[in-house]
Amino acid sequence: MQIVVPDEFRHLYEQNEERPVVKIPAEVLRQTAAPVEKVNKRVQFLIDDLFRIMKKANGVGLAAPQIGASVRVVVVAPEEMKPLALVNPVILDADGEQLGQEGCLSIPGLYGDVSRFDQIEISALDRTGRPITLKLSGMPSRVVQHEIDHLEGVLFIDKVLKETLHWKDPDADDE
Repeated sequence: MQIVVPDEFRHLYEQNEERPVVKIPAEVLRQTAAPVEKVNKRVQFLIDDLFRIMKKANGVGLAAPQIGASVRVVVVAPEEMKPLALVNPVILDADGEQLGQEGCLSIPGLYGDVSRFDQIEISALDRTGRPITLKLSGMPSRVVQHEIDHLEGVLFIDKVLKETLHWKDPDADDE
């Protein structure tokens, strides 16, 4: 899907020190990310960067490709759970369905409804390299699925119900 950014949102697409997240149409966002061979200091620094950038951007999840690193690392921090880094995450099982609005730090200002599994079971490595398995539902499940999609080069606009797409200032206080 080709996205035409309205003039009033173009400033959100400038990538700089203040806004370091990679934006569409950057090629890294459409690539399949490489597996992490070993969780080492470099990977832990990447995780720290992801958390810092996600927090600064007021996000609930961020994948390494979104900061230009094509490796299988994501961080998630939905309100319902403690912040978590996932290295080489894999969905083992999925059930149910939920429909909800999503946006993306790599496509700022654009939102739409996406159908996701309601419950998932995932395996991954934590930030120390230890294997973990998690069962997630609701918003944490949605956020993790969105971030794992990034590792496959898939964006929410590939799965969105097109008729629900709309532009909204992400900095507006409307809630």
